[in-house]
Amino acid sequence: MTSLRSFVAYLATITIAHLTFAQSAQVPAPETSRLAGYSSESSMAEREWEKKLRAGILPENLRQNMQHLTARPHHVGSPYDKENADWILSKFKEWGFDARIESFQVLFPTPKERIVEMIEPTKFRAKLQEPAVPGDPTSNQIAEQLPTYNAYSIDGDVTAPLVYVNYGSREDYEQLDRLGISVKGAIVIARYGEDWRGTKPKVAAEHEAIGCIIYSDPKDDGFFNGDDYPKGGWRPREGVQRGSVMDTDYPGDPLTPGVGATADAKRLDIKDAKTITKIPVLPISWGDALPLLSALQGPVAPEAWRGALPITYHVGPGPAKVHLKVASNWDLKPVNDVIAVMRGSDAPEEWVIRGNHYDAWVNGADDPISGMVTVLEEARVLGELHKQGWNPKRTIVFCAWDGEEPGLLGSTEWVETHRDELQKRAVAYINSDSNGRGFFRAGGTHDLQHLINDVTHDIQDPEKHISVQQRARLRRIERAPNAEERAEIRKSDDVRIGELGDGSDYTAFIDYAGISALNIGYGGENEGDSYHSIYDDFYWYTKFMDTDFSYGRTLAQTGGTAVMRLADADVIPYEYNAEAETIGRYVKELEKLLKDKQEEITERNLELKEGVFTATADPRKTSVPPPAKPVPPFMNFAPLKNGVEAIKKSAERYQSAFAKWQTGATDLPAQTTAALNAELIQIQRTFLTERGLPERPWFKHQVYAPGAYTGYGAKPIAAVREYMDQEKWKEAEAQVPLVGQVLENVAVAIGKAADDLEKAVEPGR
Repeated sequence: MTSLRSFVAYLATITIAHLTFAQSAQVPAPETSRLAGYSSESSMAEREWEKKLRAGILPENLRQNMQHLTARPHHVGSPYDKENADWILSKFKEWGFDARIESFQVLFPTPKERIVEMIEPTKFRAKLQEPAVPGDPTSNQIAEQLPTYNAYSIDGDVTAPLVYVNYGSREDYEQLDRLGISVKGAIVIARYGEDWRGTKPKVAAEHEAIGCIIYSDPKDDGFFNGDDYPKGGWRPREGVQRGSVMDTDYPGDPLTPGVGATADAKRLDIKDAKTITKIPVLPISWGDALPLLSALQGPVAPEAWRGALPITYHVGPGPAKVHLKVASNWDLKPVNDVIAVMRGSDAPEEWVIRGNHYDAWVNGADDPISGMVTVLEEARVLGELHKQGWNPKRTIVFCAWDGEEPGLLGSTEWVETHRDELQKRAVAYINSDSNGRGFFRAGGTHDLQHLINDVTHDIQDPEKHISVQQRARLRRIERAPNAEERAEIRKSDDVRIGELGDGSDYTAFIDYAGISALNIGYGGENEGDSYHSIYDDFYWYTKFMDTDFSYGRTLAQTGGTAVMRLADADVIPYEYNAEAETIGRYVKELEKLLKDKQEEITERNLELKEGVFTATADPRKTSVPPPAKPVPPFMNFAPLKNGVEAIKKSAERYQSAFAKWQTGATDLPAQTTAALNAELIQIQRTFLTERGLPERPWFKHQVYAPGAYTGYGAKPIAAVREYMDQEKWKEAEAQVPLVGQVLENVAVAIGKAADDLEKAVEPGR
């Protein structure tokens, strides 16, 4: 689902960094230093095994496995998707894992009829087909390719005037209102980018449009950025981005929210599924969009709305009139998750989980096989180490997910099915998806921020020959927008990771089950974008992405080291100061949002009263000034701030006790560490409430969640923030004490762990 481009665009990732600027050119910490969560003896042994892991990762294996997995299209329910599942299963078994396939039956619509045609002022019918490229051996597998479509669009047959709505965001519709243009009864055409694709038909329907077309403008991912395919790596004239437009009420099977989609599961009727769109929607290429946009008149689009097509961008409506038809086969299809287990020696009841999906919209070399092959290589080498005598203390579970692209189907159904067991056992989930060349990026729960900083400090960048952490950190300093942010990066030992929303298979682990998680990958230096098209294949990837798989090797080293570090630690290396600091920052952002809204609305109302409103719309058309709004009232954020302070105090106590143990000479008794780890595993669960978010109860986590209109993008403390964004101030304030109580509960849980560790470190205390 998530390419590295969208990974960045929706703020699901932040570059990792470490050390001060003056230290950034130094070599990594000496290998005799004690790893977080390890005794001196176990730390030395761990470093030796990790060195063997990193040395054992082979780029040629990544290449061969990608070529095999991308040989044919492998979307959900396709023959080659099942062949890949069986092949992955055989590999895990070959490497010594106890592996099985766990299957679910999910609703997965596939297109039966698709029409986009202009009937006025001239006739034009869109091709809705990506042509094969000479020299690209898999782009011509037309019979097996899923057609260009948006999964979970409702069926519909509509004819109406066309209106261009830029990216189709709520802000874009506010601009249309100022232009005096309504989309009621119209078909809208929006370009891909900025907002997640599923938001575009959702917002269009809320404004009473009756259909939606989404096209790829070359300014966003085509020739504006570089040569298009096959000369370069960018999306060509007829390239189309497929993708799900499932709403974000909940991920997974639309018919079984909150329960696993097993064969005997109780299912909703399709008409009752909340995540299916309200209006029909289809994606098209810029080649098909050009005649439609060229036929529009009305106001000239605002400057920020203009793409790279050789036309004057008009908004409409009309005179272009369009016929849009979508009809799908609404069938249940199997998703086949491959689950592979290496049992732990000391604490087999604790699980470290590593995953990536293997299904794709077509051949999917970048998304997702570039990530899947790294996970397979990690598993192969860990299997080899196991044969050489390495035994992880905790159980390691490798997962190859099916059905991620349509809506996180395989992972969500697995987590929903096994939620109770996972909440007892899961230490962490580490996810990856796409992978490319460049800089390390990660998002996750902030109790793992220090861990991933430590791991990436030990991984060498294949091109610059410094740690990937150092390289990424220098990049962040270079791109910092001001001196204050540069200073913050330089002085901080651990630069924060990003928060996660709803972009890949980590979603159910964090948001539904309360399991600590990371999403990791490399990118930023790719030479193209063929996201969700037939051109995302082995030929394209090896010409324009990670051509020698050096960064695939680096990701496997990163993921494998993180898995080993978590699996072998005496005390699970969670770190809570970062969590406290991060939540405090989120609360400050809420306070700033309120203050900014108060000032903005006060100023605008004054302008309206004095008659000095100046529209930014086309001066040739009379603009309609916005109506006056009530100024947001005072909100009492004290319960949130008190909760943050309580977490900070508990976190400081825990980290202080942890540091005393780490620097002391006495190891903790096995019984003590077992009891402490059992406590620590439950702390992230304390962020959950069974009531969930006010209007999206599937999402249980009260700090991390996607926004209702951000798709992949996170909206921290969403219970409060969503209402504030909608200017529902009373509802927002009502959520503050509820979330504040959750934070107080988390502080108590961390405090209990601090008490127990203090007693163990200082028995006479």
